[in-house]
Amino acid sequence: MYPTILRKIIEDLMKLPSIGEKTAERLALHLVTQWENEDLIQFSEHLKILKLEIHPCPICHMLTDQETCAICQDHTRDEDTLMVVSDAKDVFAMEKMKTYHGKYHVLGGLIDFSRGITDKDLSVDLLSSRLSKIKEMIIATNGTVEGEMTAKYLKSLFDQPNLMITRLAYGLPVGADLKYADELTLSKAVENRQKY
Repeated sequence: MYPTILRKIIEDLMKLPSIGEKTAERLALHLVTQWENEDLIQFSEHLKILKLEIHPCPICHMLTDQETCAICQDHTRDEDTLMVVSDAKDVFAMEKMKTYHGKYHVLGGLIDFSRGITDKDLSVDLLSSRLSKIKEMIIATNGTVEGEMTAKYLKSLFDQPNLMITRLAYGLPVGADLKYADELTLSKAVENRQKY
């Protein structure tokens, strides 16, 4: 039904997370009917150079278009604290909060044996080389099975007297109703309770 190139664009858009066929069709049709030619050409140029200019920082593995990322270059940040996250999206999310001022380390995923991802696929060796100057390593992986498995692996691998290893707290989100929370969330909320 669709012209060949339009069908290919729809198929490409469907490869993006959370984009199903109907959304991909709507986006492709919007691009071809609503965008000016020069905007569409500029967008395609941006996509072409995206992979050429963006690369992992050689220090922390964060995405950057510079030799090293802006966070690693920022000497005003706390050099004693290192937050370990699974991917660059987590760094962007943490930075939006503007409450953490230490350094980061991006693993590049989580251990997931069902998908064939082991510690060898993550930037654990690079992390190991950074820990001699660190006083606290904050493990900030998701509260999923894969996130917990990765966190436990990192704790067992790097458990040493001169390094404090902490984990982000999990529990009830602000405004949550207890009766709608799942068992794991409630369990974590009780475990991570604080003095009031």
